[in-house]
Amino acid sequence: MRFRSICAALCCSTILTSHALAQATAPAVPVAPGAAGSVQGQGTGNQGQDQTQAEPSMLGATAPTDVRNEDVDIVGHTYSDGVNRQALGGGLMVKEDAPKSVSTITRDYIEKQAPGLNPMQLIQLLPGVNTSDSDPLGLTGGNMTVRGMTQAQISFTLEGFPINDIGSFQVYPQEIVDSENLRTVHLEQGSADLDSPSINATGGAVNMYMIDPKKRFGGRTDFTYGSYGATRGFLRIDTGLIGNTNMRAYFSFSDAEQDMWRGPGHSSRKHAEMKVVNDWGQGNRISLAIVGNTGVSSAFPTVNMSSWKKYGIGVMGGPIATSKDANGATVSNTVYASQWTGTNLPTVYKSPQDTVTAANYNYYKLNQNPFTNIYASAPSTFTLTNHLVLTETPYFWYGDGGRGSAYSENLASQQYGSHKVTGSIGGYTSSSAKGAANDILLYGPTITETYRPGSVTKVTLTNGVNRLMIGYWFEYSKQMMTSPYGMIAPDGSPVDVWGGGPHLVLSNGMTAQYRDSVTQTTIHVPFIGDTLSLFHNRLTIDAGLKYAIVSRRGKNNLPDTSTGPYITQHWATALPTAAFRFKVNNENQLFASVSTNFREPANYGLYDAGTYYSNGGYSTHGSSTVRPEISISEEFGWRYQGPLVASSLSYFHYNFTNRLYSQTTVDPENPANYWTTNLNAGGAHSNGVDFEIGTRPLYNIRPYFSAEYLDARTDSNLVDTATIKVGTKTYTTSGAAATKGKVAPQAPKYQFGFGLDYDNGHEYGSFNLKYVARQYSTFINDQSIPGYVRMNISVGYRFRDWGFFKSPHIQLNLQNISDNRYLGSVSSPRVTALGTTATNGAKITPAAPTYTIASPFAALASISTGF
Repeated sequence: MRFRSICAALCCSTILTSHALAQATAPAVPVAPGAAGSVQGQGTGNQGQDQTQAEPSMLGATAPTDVRNEDVDIVGHTYSDGVNRQALGGGLMVKEDAPKSVSTITRDYIEKQAPGLNPMQLIQLLPGVNTSDSDPLGLTGGNMTVRGMTQAQISFTLEGFPINDIGSFQVYPQEIVDSENLRTVHLEQGSADLDSPSINATGGAVNMYMIDPKKRFGGRTDFTYGSYGATRGFLRIDTGLIGNTNMRAYFSFSDAEQDMWRGPGHSSRKHAEMKVVNDWGQGNRISLAIVGNTGVSSAFPTVNMSSWKKYGIGVMGGPIATSKDANGATVSNTVYASQWTGTNLPTVYKSPQDTVTAANYNYYKLNQNPFTNIYASAPSTFTLTNHLVLTETPYFWYGDGGRGSAYSENLASQQYGSHKVTGSIGGYTSSSAKGAANDILLYGPTITETYRPGSVTKVTLTNGVNRLMIGYWFEYSKQMMTSPYGMIAPDGSPVDVWGGGPHLVLSNGMTAQYRDSVTQTTIHVPFIGDTLSLFHNRLTIDAGLKYAIVSRRGKNNLPDTSTGPYITQHWATALPTAAFRFKVNNENQLFASVSTNFREPANYGLYDAGTYYSNGGYSTHGSSTVRPEISISEEFGWRYQGPLVASSLSYFHYNFTNRLYSQTTVDPENPANYWTTNLNAGGAHSNGVDFEIGTRPLYNIRPYFSAEYLDARTDSNLVDTATIKVGTKTYTTSGAAATKGKVAPQAPKYQFGFGLDYDNGHEYGSFNLKYVARQYSTFINDQSIPGYVRMNISVGYRFRDWGFFKSPHIQLNLQNISDNRYLGSVSSPRVTALGTTATNGAKITPAAPTYTIASPFAALASISTGF
């Protein structure tokens, strides 16, 4: 039902957009080349990239029309899939002119990876990128850090509009875009562009751009089959030029499914995309891109170190009894259980109907991730005069879904804030339900629904050696976060995996909720940037300023909260930036930049939520006094861009203040009770060096190499929960752990990436290797995950055009060829895993960090053709 709604929305949008665009069309005449030059280059070819592009500010280039492709003299042929065999490093580099660190992948690289990989998987070889996926097709998402900063600190955009969740700033890469429609991905390791629509980019940006529709009728289709029952099909239809106009469009659809490689379960994803483009005259362009996605994936549990050491990738079958390690961490199976009922369950629960005498809360069907989202963006550019260009990027973002889990509840004793009440569900009450005096098991999804319209507007005035950019970003969003309790069917599956009813209703008429809040966020960001070009464009100086005004108005519908029902948060922050680039000669250039960035606190940290305890309130304590995280980044670098080889070397330094951190307090009188609070945790700094080098074809071979050295340190002693003994009694207090000067978590000291591409026009292949050094998972540095090496291979054969079929090819992708089993990323860092003594002599309570397990060896075979 949900995906049919998406398709209906896409069709309606197509009809309306086609009508609107047709009103702006001009007769189909050749488009005059703009100041950016003709687009031949990195992976465009027949993809239909426009040939007129506005001159952007070097610090404001997020809109699709700002992205200028590398000008490459292509010797030979550009294939229907966008591969041209000339891209630097096999598609892992382009010629760059930005006054800061930027790395780019193009069609030459994207096309040779397994079809359907998500953007995080695709950029894993770039400098500073540490990516971990949990399944071969990327259907369950992934985790990423860049220079030791998490994905919540990085701005993600598609076609110039924001992708990060407006509340948590997390990114769900499996929802974004099909790789067949992805033209380029730009990674800005140091800072986001001046015009980037982001309130979380303290650690850089990832900007993704879709291909343009072809000017001739055609399309693309491929099919993939592989390990763990992986199947995926993709189809794209290009309309070509429509009538006597320059308007053209494409429509695509993909369907992917995959069994879980460890533990029970299955993941599926349906994805639709469309893009309509009309360009005319000298640099005028209107476009519309719509992406629709729906999927349900079984979840993998995060694991702690003791569980990983005991159970590894998990034990299939019935439930495994839990235990405690020496530091109090729970040791449990690393997969969800495939057994719903039985006599050997560690804890016995019942259903309201009493039809199940023993039910497993850890059953895999209760731990699924359903989600639906729709993205729409209309980036457009208008040349008002020979010197004045207007760029407008309106967008709309909708999402609905969340994560499932299970909770034991008692209908005879429910908590509504500080009040005791009874409950009923599905016609069953505390008196009518058999066994209701005992704990019963209910489905508890965490549902997030978001409506998010916005627009980025800017005008660029070019006058001789000076270019002035003035712009404004506005966004309004409404996000509802709920967690009702739903029925579980006799077979252990939720009655409605999306969180529909029947729900647990309290005797006062209210629906029971684990969390229940509404947040309205309003963003106003005016920005201005100026570029001065001197000495025949050899020296370019940029300066810019944006002023971010962010207001959050929230309401918590839970009773008896510590912050009250209404919460208001308002921040206004000036963010200056400056940069220069100097071209020593045609091959060498120097660049430097300094920028100020900020990250707004996550909205879920504003609200009380969770279980209500009579002696401490809700298990999550909200706070409206947390301040934004601020970063100042500085870079200095050198680039060499010759006819055969290109390389880049950059030094970077970051300084963070008001770093955002989540703290958990355990009740020593009842360890089952705990409270989580979001707070500012002082400062941090990092220094490092990035390097990358790639070549044009040498006897059809194109190597690429990247490296990073990173020294990231904590500048403050973090305060955490502690205990102290006075006589024979133990009291809970707080204490500062000696974290100052320690290596920051999730920040590997060394990373190396290597890619080797071979393509003679028919036979092709590639080899990728990524090494990531040890990563600490605690601020005190008493637990870490070891370094790892991951290697992938791709081989294929490209046939000649054959009648209707254009560049048909077969391809085999082998992932993690050594079948290395390792912990891929730190999911939740802690202050200390083993316990330590605070500066005041108190004992800091240990807490176990959690991790994700990386995906195993997998083979994926695909056939593909254009037409």
